[in-house]
Amino acid sequence: MSFIYPLGLLGLIGIPILIIIYIIKNKYTEQVISSTYIWTLSEKFLKRRNPINKLAGIISLILQILAVLFISVAVAHPVFVIPNSAYEYCFILDGTGSMNIVSESGTRLDAGKERIASIIDGSFDGCTYTLIYVGNSTQTVYEPTENKDRAIRLLNELEPTYADTELNEAQGIAQAYFNENPSVKTYLITDKMVDIAENVFVVDVSSNEENYAVADVEYTVAGGVDEDGKTAVLNIDVKAKAVSYQSDATLEISLYFDDETESADNKTVEVGKLQAVNVELSATVKSFKSFRVVVENKDALPMDNEVVIYSPEQESSFKALIVSDRPFLINAALRARNNVDTEVVSVEKYDPEITGYNLYVFDCAEVTQMPRDGAVWFLKPYANVQGSGFTVRTTTDLKRAVKLSYNSSSASIVTMLTKNLLKQDVEIRGFVKIGLNRGFTTIMSYDGNPMLVAGTNEFGNREVVFAFDIHESSLAGDAAVDYNILMNNLLAYTFPDVITETNFTCGDTLQINVIPNCSSIRIDSPSGEAAYLNTGSDIAEYTLTEVGVYTITLNVGEAVRTFHAFASLPEAERYTTVVQDSFSLNGTPSNNKKDGTYDDLLAWFIILALLFAADWMVYCYEQYQLR
Repeated sequence: MSFIYPLGLLGLIGIPILIIIYIIKNKYTEQVISSTYIWTLSEKFLKRRNPINKLAGIISLILQILAVLFISVAVAHPVFVIPNSAYEYCFILDGTGSMNIVSESGTRLDAGKERIASIIDGSFDGCTYTLIYVGNSTQTVYEPTENKDRAIRLLNELEPTYADTELNEAQGIAQAYFNENPSVKTYLITDKMVDIAENVFVVDVSSNEENYAVADVEYTVAGGVDEDGKTAVLNIDVKAKAVSYQSDATLEISLYFDDETESADNKTVEVGKLQAVNVELSATVKSFKSFRVVVENKDALPMDNEVVIYSPEQESSFKALIVSDRPFLINAALRARNNVDTEVVSVEKYDPEITGYNLYVFDCAEVTQMPRDGAVWFLKPYANVQGSGFTVRTTTDLKRAVKLSYNSSSASIVTMLTKNLLKQDVEIRGFVKIGLNRGFTTIMSYDGNPMLVAGTNEFGNREVVFAFDIHESSLAGDAAVDYNILMNNLLAYTFPDVITETNFTCGDTLQINVIPNCSSIRIDSPSGEAAYLNTGSDIAEYTLTEVGVYTITLNVGEAVRTFHAFASLPEAERYTTVVQDSFSLNGTPSNNKKDGTYDDLLAWFIILALLFAADWMVYCYEQYQLR
C-alpha cells in the first residue's frame, strides 16, 4: 500500500491528544438529589441493570481514536496495488454519418459512447485508455491515460459528424499501439458489419431502423408564358431517385419552391429495398431561387430525406440602372439574362444621389459624380468623372466608317472579354479620345486609341468604358451577334460568379471566387457556426462538414451579397448496415497484465460514518444514564 498524500498521516497526532484529554477530563458530574438513601438504591439498581456502564467512556474513546485514524488515512489517500489486474485499452469509435441513425434509446453514436463508458467504469484503476475517433477526420482524442473521469468526460464531449471517413487510418494507429504492446485490448465500436476481425473486439451498435432517402436530383428550366399568354413564367422539370434502405416501402415525394410550405407537386412511389426508383416532378413558377425535393415519410435518419437545389444564376441576380435617352439596345442586352432587373431613367432626370444598384450604365450621358456602391459602364462619356479610370480629351467625328481591332494579348481579362466572339467587323463613325489610368486594359482600339477598356476604379468597383456610341456602330446592326456575346462577357466580368456550384456532398470543398472590392467572406454552417475566409487570394476554400444549407455572405464595397450551398449526406453513410471487409491487427496477442490499483475512498467514508454513528449512540446512552 502507498499513499498519494502522505502528509495526511500527520492527522494521527490527534490520537495521543484524545488520550490525554480522556485522562485529565473530570469523570464526575455533580447532581442534586433528594435523599442519600434513594441515591444509593438507584446506584445499585443502575449497576445491576447496566453492567457495561463502566465501559461506556472507554468505548467512546476507542471509537474516536479509530475515527481519527481513518480520517488521517483517508486524507493521505491510500492506494492498494493489485498485481496483474490492469489492461491497456484502445477504443476506436466510428462517428461517421450513419452513426446518427436514431433508435428508441438515442443515436448509434450515443450507444457507442455508453458502451465505452461502461467498459472504462468496470475496469480496475491503473488501466490505461486510448480513444481514436473517426469523424470528419481521424483523430486521437487522448493517448494512454489512467484518469477515468477525464477519459469519460472527453468521450462525452465528442460531437456527431456526417462525413464518409474510411477506418483505414484508425486501423493504422491501432496497429502501432498493438505492435508496442500485444496485450492491448482493442475495441472497434461501429455500426458497420466487419467480416474479418483479428485481435479486435467489434462492438456492433447497428439497429434495424427504417431509413429513406432522396438523391441524384437534376432539373431543367424552360421559359414560357402563363395560361393567358401574358406573363413570362419558368417551367421546371425535376428528376430524382427515391430509396428505401431497410425494407420495401411506399414513399411520398414532394417538391417545394423557396420558402413555400405548400408543395408544388407530389408523387407516391413504391420502392423496393435498396432499389432506387426514378421520380419525376414538375411545376410552373414566375421565378425561384431554390427548390426542395423531400421524402415526407418519417424515418430514423431525417438528414437524407431532403435535397435543396439553389440556382446559381438566380442567386447572382442584380439590379441595373440605365441612364439613357435611347435605352432599348442596352436594356434588351441586359434583360436577356433572367437574373437582371433593370430600371431606366432619362439623362435629364438622373439624380447623382441615387444609390442601391449593382450596375450603373451611363449611355451618352454627361455625369461628373461616380457611384460608389456598384459597377459602372460608360458609353461614349462626354466629361471626366472623378474616381474613374479615364479622362476625356476630345471628340472626334470620322468622315467614313472605320473598323476596330481586337487586342491580341493573352492576358486573362482580354481572354475573358473576347471569349466566344466571332470577331465580326465592328465599324464606328466617331469616338471620344480618352486617356487611361493604370490598371485598365484595352480590349478594342482604333489607330492606337482605346475604344473599349475595362478595369477597376478608385472605389474598387468594376468599370467598362466604350469610347464610341454603340447605337451608331455596327454592333447595332451587322455585328449584332458579337454584340450579344460581348454583353454576356461584360456581365460575366462585371459580376464574376462567386460560386459555380451549389450542391455538394459532406466532406467536399467549397470554392469561392474572391471578387474585386470584396472585404470579407463569412460562411454560416447549418448548425449556426460562423467562419471567416481569407480574401487575400483569388479563391477561398472551405470544407463542408455538416449536412444542410450553408449561407455565404460577401461584403463587396458598400453592398452585401448572399449565396447558398447545400451539402448532403454521403451515399455510403445512408445505409443502416455498411459492410467493412476487415478490421484486423497483425501479430500474435499476449496477455501480460499490468498491476492495477484500488484507491476508492468510498469504503473509508462508509467506515467513518459508522464510527461517528456508533460514537453518537454511546454519547446518547451516557446522557440517558445521567438523567
